[in-house]
Amino acid sequence: MSKPPTFVPPACARAVRLVTKRGEFAVLDARPAGAVRGTALLVPGYTGSKEDFIALLEPLAAAGFRVVAVDGRGQYETPGPADEAAYARPELAADVLAQAAAVRGTGRVHLLGHSLGGQIARAAVLRDAEPFRSLTLLSSGPAEVSGEQQQRIELLTAAMAAMNMGQVWDAIQAMATPEELAEPDEDGTRAEAALRARWLLHSPAQLTATGRQLRTEPDLVAELAACGLPTQVVSGERDDTWPVELMDDMARRLKADRVVIPGAEHSPNTDNPADTARALAGFWSAHA
Repeated sequence: MSKPPTFVPPACARAVRLVTKRGEFAVLDARPAGAVRGTALLVPGYTGSKEDFIALLEPLAAAGFRVVAVDGRGQYETPGPADEAAYARPELAADVLAQAAAVRGTGRVHLLGHSLGGQIARAAVLRDAEPFRSLTLLSSGPAEVSGEQQQRIELLTAAMAAMNMGQVWDAIQAMATPEELAEPDEDGTRAEAALRARWLLHSPAQLTATGRQLRTEPDLVAELAACGLPTQVVSGERDDTWPVELMDDMARRLKADRVVIPGAEHSPNTDNPADTARALAGFWSAHA
């Protein structure tokens, strides 16, 4: 589970509802003080939310980019139905296309997906690449997650079937290592309360359906390469969800820009946001 440094957006960002033809989505919309060099749509990963990108918003806005980080359907502040079919991959890809249409204005959008969000973003591009200027896969691999992560997802799915979300949260915390527990956020308060509040608002149906997708995702790298969209693959130095070597190989197959963020693991956006923002801004600027 990603751990944002804070749930309070910077001054450059507003928490608003993005109105699309597929419904409303909770977003953080960060805008530069001066001219806008481009617009980016950021899609979070499994158990995550728009707040996972909160440390990137200020530096990316300062670099001239409008950045819209979104809660997908069933994630945190975007409600979703209790029907798992609503979270099928084609449905989530259609949501991303609708979000891109709502924010793009007259230009195409830089699309970024973290982890599960990367595979959803890939599905959107494979369905229709025209709305997008570039694609960044952030700690998101070519196919199914590692065997260890598959086991963790299976355990979580079984727990959600047997307990309510509050009980599942308590069980997760009881089993967590000291390193996995929430640290104090930038305001000096405990982040655990905010993380728990986010968890309680996630749809169990969404987590069950997307967890299944993470365990069974096919390799679609060749299909993505055929789209010809400028692509960037970013990861930390270590990753237990997809091995870094696997993402290296994916980048070669895509002929993608490859960046490894120092000192980061599965969430470079929270582990080392400064270097991550610098890499993103550089890539987007090269494809403005």
